Amino acid sequence: MTAALCYQNTASLHFLPSQIRIGGLEERQVIKLLKEHIIDMYAASPEECVHTLNINALQSETIKFWSAWRGDEAVGCVAIKYLSPYHCEIKSMRTSNKARGTGVGRQLLEHVVQYAKLNGVKRLSLETGTMDFFAPARKLYSQNGFEPCGPFGNYGVDPHSCFMTLIL
Repeated sequence: MTAALCYQNTASLHFLPSQIRIGGLEERQVIKLLKEHIIDMYAASPEECVHTLNINALQSETIKFWSAWRGDEAVGCVAIKYLSPYHCEIKSMRTSNKARGTGVGRQLLEHVVQYAKLNGVKRLSLETGTMDFFAPARKLYSQNGFEPCGPFGNYGVDPHSCFMTLIL
């Protein structure tokens, strides 16, 4: 299980790999990254359609959180929220503005999928936006096997939300 908590992904020859670490919510750079994430979510979506979690919510016992680093720079983060022992939701997936397009998001997604598989999760789901701002995220999820699905958990039908799931 240690390998699922911290590893370096070197699959891409074109991008410098990131080190993915469990936690990081106390790190100044990660806090800044999450604040930027929240600002972007409110800028891109109607207020009532923003489902991002704040730092306090990310500290819940039902959530696992990871941060991605290149050297001493935080370049991304991701969390999963347990909806049941076998179904998790991907939350707070973020790549820093500086690191966008360098494979950080793909590494984070691969990491949470690997973690979920190693820990008996059978299904990963997510909610993302339908607006153009979220097109790269939807493309990344689709390329990695996620398929459209209906609302799950406490979500309802929303024209601003795109729901996707991956059966593991």
